[in-house]
Amino acid sequence: MNPKATLHMANGKKIVIELLPEAAPNTVNSFIFAAKGGYMDHHAIQRIVPGNWIDMSYTAFGAKECQYLIPNEFQLNPEIEPLDSHPGCVCMGGYGEAGLASCEFFFPLRDCPDHKGIYPVFGKVLEGMDEIYRLEKVKTIPVDFPIEGVEVNEPVEPEIIDHVELEFYGKDYPEPVRVENPELPVCWTNIWND
Repeated sequence: MNPKATLHMANGKKIVIELLPEAAPNTVNSFIFAAKGGYMDHHAIQRIVPGNWIDMSYTAFGAKECQYLIPNEFQLNPEIEPLDSHPGCVCMGGYGEAGLASCEFFFPLRDCPDHKGIYPVFGKVLEGMDEIYRLEKVKTIPVDFPIEGVEVNEPVEPEIIDHVELEFYGKDYPEPVRVENPELPVCWTNIWND
């Protein structure tokens, strides 16, 4: 069985995700590393773009341990055919040629054919789409963001991941392959995080 992650929200709701190692193995390993380390716990969702996506973080969950990049999944594993990105999927964000984010995952709110082969689909939502669609509609305020052309809106009232529960069904998942000496994105810099 594939591993499962349950995001327990502070409001008592949950989002249950089946992770898909056969579709994006290194991305799954990176997500597991961050979730298992507790770096997502007590984190307020940072970016909601109605009609497009919900980004859980753009600061690597505020953890130095998560400020690393991973290689593009399909350059690392060219034999894997990328999955289509659409509502009900879980995708990993990225920073262009620099690499994929360590754990900055998002939920697409529309079909995103332009993401195929760039932002890997590494999971599917088994339960909790109602919570994702509720999040899309919460009141937000714009955030002054250091990357030009990127729209960032954060919830007025924080929407918090209380904790993430993992189920591995007896399997082990290694640490992810990381990009060596990456140029880290400006939204991870100490100035932005302070």
